Amino acid sequence: MERENRNFIEEIIEKDLDEGKHGGRIHTRFPPEPNGYLHIGHAKAIFINFETAKKYGGKTNLRFDDTNPITEDTEYVESIKNDIRWLGYKWEGEALFASDYFEQLYDYAEELISKSLAYVDSSSPEEIAEMKGTPTRPGTNSPFRERPVEESLDLFRRMRAGEFEDGSMVLRAKVDMSSNNMLMRDPVIYRIKHASHHNTGDKWCIYPMYDFAHGQSDSIEGITHSLCSLEFIHHRPLYNWLIEKLEIFPSRQIEFARMNVAYMITSKRRLLKLVEENYVNGWDDPRMSTLSGMRRRGFLSKSIRRFCDVTGVAKRDNLIEMELLESIVRDDLNAVATRVMVVTDPIKLIISNYPEGHSENLTSVNNPEDESAGTHDMSFSRELWIERGDFMIDPPKKYFRLAPEKHVRLKGAYIVKAESYKTDEEGNITEVHCVYAPDSKSGEDISGIKVKGTIHWVDARSSVAVELRNYDRLFTDPNPLGHEDKDFIEFYNKESLIVNDGAKAEKYLLTVGDTEPLQFMRKGYYIKDKDSSPGCPVFNLTIGLRDSWAKKNKAKSQ
Repeated sequence: MERENRNFIEEIIEKDLDEGKHGGRIHTRFPPEPNGYLHIGHAKAIFINFETAKKYGGKTNLRFDDTNPITEDTEYVESIKNDIRWLGYKWEGEALFASDYFEQLYDYAEELISKSLAYVDSSSPEEIAEMKGTPTRPGTNSPFRERPVEESLDLFRRMRAGEFEDGSMVLRAKVDMSSNNMLMRDPVIYRIKHASHHNTGDKWCIYPMYDFAHGQSDSIEGITHSLCSLEFIHHRPLYNWLIEKLEIFPSRQIEFARMNVAYMITSKRRLLKLVEENYVNGWDDPRMSTLSGMRRRGFLSKSIRRFCDVTGVAKRDNLIEMELLESIVRDDLNAVATRVMVVTDPIKLIISNYPEGHSENLTSVNNPEDESAGTHDMSFSRELWIERGDFMIDPPKKYFRLAPEKHVRLKGAYIVKAESYKTDEEGNITEVHCVYAPDSKSGEDISGIKVKGTIHWVDARSSVAVELRNYDRLFTDPNPLGHEDKDFIEFYNKESLIVNDGAKAEKYLLTVGDTEPLQFMRKGYYIKDKDSSPGCPVFNLTIGLRDSWAKKNKAKSQ
């Protein structure tokens, strides 16, 4: 049967299936280190591992490669679980931990020593670094490389017993100090760390290095295809060497290009710097490239999955335009977002011929793309709020909003004509006075008045004061890490968050849920923030109705 639309990973898997390898079993895993929150790059790895296994009727484990007690925390463990669930995936069985295998990994280490394939090195960290050489200069053997097996075994057991201080000695694999691959030059596979571990407590004071624990954990779990991002390609020879020397289940590592998105950072170390130095307000700051940040900003999980899908599975790293992600997010939100009216820079509109003290409920369609979304009531009275930019005293020719002696339709309501206005001492408009046509109600218009413009509004009597947090890109450069001579912080966008605490909204916003996507008409897509309180609703800008970044930056450059 002809197979089409396969990526290179699927070609490998289908070849294995054709050959009956592993009895036709497909088992992948997602193995995060619990030392930070997941970001957009992890989303790609999650998507590839879970979707690939699903396509071939396989399974996917969630395993935390928790080999460094200094940087890891249960907070990160729980956040990672939440992010994977939010993306719509369910791992096989219970979540697993490399630390669950510490005893088995220790036995593997002793086996390598017994085979004279590992030795305890008492050199200092600086001496070991010097022995490693450089990419252009071979390494040199440690004076402890030929330490007798029994002596290394004894020292390794005493390391475990806690007899030695941190950094006083390590266990190194005996591979090849002249290898072109620096990672194969007798890598350290165990080190002493007198530190409490989030999962094992104080049981251990020696911990395996990531490169030692990773492949063996895959093997212990019977992982058939270990799918990981391209930065691990140089780790594969050691991965294979350890499996071969220990004669354990032959998991196969396959690398794919990582997800690099313009204006985003996918480095937990640098994301941590942004958090610790208060450039952002936590890991879930809506400007962050973390999944929790994007969720708080209002991105839909389906949009992230679709983005991962349309960008494909590549063999070479590239920088994906953020506009593609934004386009997908807009399309998905447009189909589900409830339409509401919010005035961001309000001035008063007074309808002089509308009865004083009277109000009426008008019907507002929740989503014109989805009839089943229904409607909600919207109050209308004599005094309204409109946008300051929707009235001009002396407008240009093609200005179709409100101006003296000009008509405009109020969205979902009536046609009005401006007659006069008031200003403050500085000349700023404070009020616009107009008259309305009672027979021009939307859906019932028999006025015969022709208008070219429609503006949104909010009833002043029932309006709600809201805080808007308008987010932009966190960096001014599409590749902030791509400059060897500059720190990425130099490209931090100081205007990436603009807070508007003077907006007026229709009272419907008091009833919306925390996860309900909203479209503020003519403004953008928003979502309620967790900082909201009953007396002060807060809404985050998810994304504008159109791409304003390119237009804004083009104007700056002119």
